[in-house]
Amino acid sequence: MRNSSVSRKTKETDINCALCIDGGEVNVSTGIGFFDHMLTAFACHAGFGLDLSVKGDLEVDNHHTAEDTGIVLGTAFKEAIGGFSGIVRYGFFSIPMDESLANVSLDLSNRPFLVFNAKMAQEICGDFETAVCEEFWRAFAMNAGITLHINVPYGNNAHHQIEAIFKAVGHALNIAVKSNEDGSTLSTKGVL
Repeated sequence: MRNSSVSRKTKETDINCALCIDGGEVNVSTGIGFFDHMLTAFACHAGFGLDLSVKGDLEVDNHHTAEDTGIVLGTAFKEAIGGFSGIVRYGFFSIPMDESLANVSLDLSNRPFLVFNAKMAQEICGDFETAVCEEFWRAFAMNAGITLHINVPYGNNAHHQIEAIFKAVGHALNIAVKSNEDGSTLSTKGVL
């Protein structure tokens, strides 16, 4: 089983994360209802087991909680895959969610980068500030060591736009972490 446990405590957040790439139960508590919903959808659609507990300075705003969650989840993901060899490496998925569409392409390359093209239709979804969606994915990509491209070409409802993103990233990761036929590193360099 490919799994990891990561904890991180700062003056702004206290986070405990147990992640299993190969499946398991999903329990998420961040103090932000909409964020819990998105992270649960992400883990479910990725086929990951996830136990995530976050206490953040929500009296300030959502930013520290979302960004630090991305740091911890990205770190846990990188540890759980145990290197970048023996996997398919690339993933792409497109999710329509009513009037919105999210396209995600990613490369588990150990070369972190984020492209985020999504103009949110509203500034708030429930108790979640939509601007921090990009901050979460940036922190996740940088700490997971992945190149992540997120494109939302259209949508009128931020809930649908963000949910489509989280589900599409989950599905793309599910593809990318699958074992390749011979267990080699999928690179002309021989190493990532």
